Amino acid sequence: MMESLGILYKIYPYIFILILVLVDFFIKEHSIKNLIFGQSEPLIPFIDYLLIYNSGIAFGFLDLDQKLFSNIIFIVGLLIVYYLIYLLRSEKNKVKIYSLAMIIAGAIGNLIDRAPDGQVTDMFHLIVMDYSFFVFNPADAFISFGAVILILSEFFYKHESN
Repeated sequence: MMESLGILYKIYPYIFILILVLVDFFIKEHSIKNLIFGQSEPLIPFIDYLLIYNSGIAFGFLDLDQKLFSNIIFIVGLLIVYYLIYLLRSEKNKVKIYSLAMIIAGAIGNLIDRAPDGQVTDMFHLIVMDYSFFVFNPADAFISFGAVILILSEFFYKHESN
């Protein structure tokens, strides 16, 4: 019984990854079907719905609209996911496990979106005091939140060990 519980605990992060990938996929699909490209609609304070496509990396950085560059990003993304899964498998700290899982889920979500045409669907437009910051998608948010949690956990873990 205890052995089966151990196995179950080991698969929880992968179930979490699957759930986040599905959330990302369905939000992107909903946005594509229900939003008009380039037309902004209020969602919540500071964030509008704005459907755009991005061939670059996170938050439109390096969006050069070149298929070759997008293919390189895709291959690098696959290698990063592979490495992050390796890290996830050897990690013991639960906070780090789930922060890595968020990063992996975001990367997989964007890889799935990028695969057909070299572009990622973005739909959340961050606007603060009439200043446009960036347009992002759930996968970008998962990567960002996971990275922040991972960095903070690393800081507090090192602080505790000192």
